[in-house]
Amino acid sequence: MSGFIDEADRNQGILLPERVEEYVSEDNPVRVIDAFIGELDLAKLGFKRMEPKSTGRPGYHPATMLKIYLYGYLNRIQSSRRLEQETRRNLELMWLVGRLAPDFKTLADFRAENAAAIKNVCREFIVLCRHWGLLTEATVAIDGSKFKAVNHRDQKTHLRTELILAALNMALTQRRPSEVIHHSDHGCQYTSYAFGKRCREAGVMPSMGSVGDAYGRVEMWRGDFRPIATVAAPFGQRCLN
Repeated sequence: MSGFIDEADRNQGILLPERVEEYVSEDNPVRVIDAFIGELDLAKLGFKRMEPKSTGRPGYHPATMLKIYLYGYLNRIQSSRRLEQETRRNLELMWLVGRLAPDFKTLADFRAENAAAIKNVCREFIVLCRHWGLLTEATVAIDGSKFKAVNHRDQKTHLRTELILAALNMALTQRRPSEVIHHSDHGCQYTSYAFGKRCREAGVMPSMGSVGDAYGRVEMWRGDFRPIATVAAPFGQRCLN
């Protein structure tokens, strides 16, 4: 294949780096996971099996299991079977947990047994981000409204802009919020001119994801605007002027 970049010969002997450390760059996010979990008091956070048993086969340390779980969370790997596969072929995970490879059942049991403790870890991470000044506070209305599903092909009332405008006006009248970001999916009622105009008049900043992409659901007709912490830069990229 003259003129193109040639493939390497699969039978060619090469000298790969002898250390897994050399495969992970200094700014790789797995280093943050490793440092963060290394500073946590897992027993205080409520993790089980912190003390190994004197008999039987040794188990995996909860810190190892938590690293795998958080890596999967950050990389959108939810399946325990997928996580098991990644521990055997993913160099980042090999570096993170020292080439340990728990089976999927062990990973699933860890998640089930330590659900409350994992939530405490997420809380500690938010506290850390606030301490570093990575988070900002804003008032956000997510998704906008909730309607009973109508699957009949001739029934189109659930997509009318008037329903959304009525819900928005009721929420604004009841709660009178300020500096509000209204986040919704990419439904046609949210992309209408009338809805955008009403948001501008009320000082509401509309934010929109892709079709079906909303982070939660708020019953807007109740005016249920909830103050939450958001990462400034990524969220700002989703806001539509």
